[in-house]
Amino acid sequence: MKAIIFGSNGQDGYYLSKLLQKLGLEVFNISRSKGHIIGDVANFSFVSDIIKEKKPEYIFSFAANSTTNHNALFENHQTISTGTINILESVRIHSPDTRVFISGSAMQFKNIGQPINEITPFEASSPYSIARIQSVYAARYYKERFSMKIYIGYFFNHDSPLRSERHINQRIVSTARRINQGSKEKLLIGDLSVRKEFAFAGDIIKGVWTLVNQDNISEAVIGSGVDYSIQDWVEICFKEFNLNWEEHIVIDKTFNSEYSRLVSNPSIINGMNWKCLISINDLAKLMIQNPINS
Repeated sequence: MKAIIFGSNGQDGYYLSKLLQKLGLEVFNISRSKGHIIGDVANFSFVSDIIKEKKPEYIFSFAANSTTNHNALFENHQTISTGTINILESVRIHSPDTRVFISGSAMQFKNIGQPINEITPFEASSPYSIARIQSVYAARYYKERFSMKIYIGYFFNHDSPLRSERHINQRIVSTARRINQGSKEKLLIGDLSVRKEFAFAGDIIKGVWTLVNQDNISEAVIGSGVDYSIQDWVEICFKEFNLNWEEHIVIDKTFNSEYSRLVSNPSIINGMNWKCLISINDLAKLMIQNPINS
């Protein structure tokens, strides 16, 4: 069996590729920058040609710039919105039996601080969420109109050693490590009370694989369903180095968080005998002991 991963350069693509290879699949990793195959999901001719050639049993769409910043408006429209349509139309024409996974995000839902599930309304709160919402409606159209095998998984916060310091959880880990090595730096951080999930990317990817290998559910929230504060993460990470976090943190009083709490209700995917196994403490140890980005 064959699988294509669009946007293979991130942590999700990495862990999925490893899982599929372990299961014996032939995996074609596609990225704009580096990977098995260099290509742009926003280019219809490229997408169509490779799907026509490979006719894979599975396609996974992870390509995106995971930021809600307005400056990424056109990039995410092209990568997420246009990219999704390019994949779905190519599959319709050349490989209609392929199972297609489209990644969604917690950030496309209306968030009032309560656990989010599959029927929580969408909210176009950023260019990123707009692109994600559009991709979902495109997926629903192709599924309903052409009876294609399309799945959507809504990701909540998940991390791994592969995260860059652009992400706050990795920035906290890396700063604590440098301070332990003698750095005198201070970590500027926003609202420590913000609550979110601290799941492991490898667990989340197993949820994706679970979802695409059944025929009853087409959309599922994929998360741990357990939230912690940023302060909880800071305390855990600094404690691993026997450091007093309060001596090394400076609060950015100008910071405005996009939410106060972001947590999933993963009851649907849990009903498929999947759940997150790595705890927040285990995740911290994993990221601390595997400084891939240091």
